[in-house]
Amino acid sequence: MHKRLRRGLSAVAVGVSAAIALVGCASGGSSGSSGSSNDVSAALAKGGTITYWSWTPSAKAQVAAFEKAYPKVHVNLVNAGTGTDEYTKLQNAIKAGSGGPDVAQVEYFAVPQFALSNSLLDLSSYGFSSLKSKYSASTWESVDMGGKIYGLPQDSGPMALFYNKKVFDQYGLTVPKTWAEYVADAEKLHAANPQDYITSDSGDPGFTTSMIWQAGGRPFSVNGTKVSINLQDAGTKKWTAMWNPLVEKGLLAQTPGWSTDWFKQLGNGQIATLITGAWMPGDLESSVPEASGDWRVAPMPTYDGGTPVTANNGGSSEVVMKASKNPALAAGFLKWLNSSSASTKIFANSGGFPSTTADLSSSSFLNAAPSYFGGQQINKVLADASKNVASGWSYLPYEVYANSIYADSVGQAYQNKSDLNPGLVAWQQALVKYGNSQGFTVSGK
Repeated sequence: MHKRLRRGLSAVAVGVSAAIALVGCASGGSSGSSGSSNDVSAALAKGGTITYWSWTPSAKAQVAAFEKAYPKVHVNLVNAGTGTDEYTKLQNAIKAGSGGPDVAQVEYFAVPQFALSNSLLDLSSYGFSSLKSKYSASTWESVDMGGKIYGLPQDSGPMALFYNKKVFDQYGLTVPKTWAEYVADAEKLHAANPQDYITSDSGDPGFTTSMIWQAGGRPFSVNGTKVSINLQDAGTKKWTAMWNPLVEKGLLAQTPGWSTDWFKQLGNGQIATLITGAWMPGDLESSVPEASGDWRVAPMPTYDGGTPVTANNGGSSEVVMKASKNPALAAGFLKWLNSSSASTKIFANSGGFPSTTADLSSSSFLNAAPSYFGGQQINKVLADASKNVASGWSYLPYEVYANSIYADSVGQAYQNKSDLNPGLVAWQQALVKYGNSQGFTVSGK
């Protein structure tokens, strides 16, 4: 995943309203809520025009390839903005009942918000349930909600440890297999050079939830409009017990991610590692060229150094909007876009990290040895990570809003170099209050 695909995780709120939040609140009429795989084939043969909203860099080439394969179909490609910028426009189109796309790119964390507002087409009637085996388990889990298929995975972001080998060699650091070893590396590095940090973290909601996910936390439970939040469950406290010393001792760079200074520090070695999604290599190569040859990839540390386990960080799906006037044709385009090898290879070649098992297991993908990473076959590490994403994670049905207010609570702990837990409690209280105001029944433990 490129930076442009990732940044929506910490963007501002879409602004969920009660009309959007409540299950069963329709988003515009369409008789296409049911259909069959035959309908999809017939629609592709007949042709027509659909609109596709996406910000992925590969979209233009993918659309061109699709139109070549299906010359009777025209796809109007629109970049309506990245992440929340697009979601705001989607929200406005849903309210207006017109002006929206047929197919849209939606990040995994935002899918529940649109699904529960009855804005997305359930694709199971078109036979999409049979596509499950084509995708990594964690990405399919992100679009399958109780047997209703609300999209197809585009990419994935299994987390790994990206580290600067040059810095590690300079300071005699060992590549950590456990989080205890990671904290020890942080202390050793910063003591040797107070200008250097093991990583940066000034407070990012997507990173926080991914780290809780890997630690075994499952703070969000969703059953229709019933929501339970517990940001003090065992897994959450397991993560804060490990991460708090880094925050409280000032061992984390406070440089905002994706800023000019952040890239500069990644290039000069002042930020020695990144714990992030498998989409990161392309961003390092394009934005930190001066560090070519310095970086390597290792599995994400675990708490016991035993069985590998990781979490997803970032990633997008494509969905068909329920208001589409040509849902079968939109479904046919989506099926080609995210499941045909012709399309997924274009996506992978543009730097995207695939969600499709065929691409993840291909020899050309696994054996790639980029010089930027010293000739390491990094995709072998990243593909293994995709198999080790812990199951059972749920996002809130208003996660976009949740991320937007994170800085007001948990974010303050980073500013004050204090315990993260009170901030998490405050975040939970705000999320319970907001959810109940939007028509959900939300309880906090």
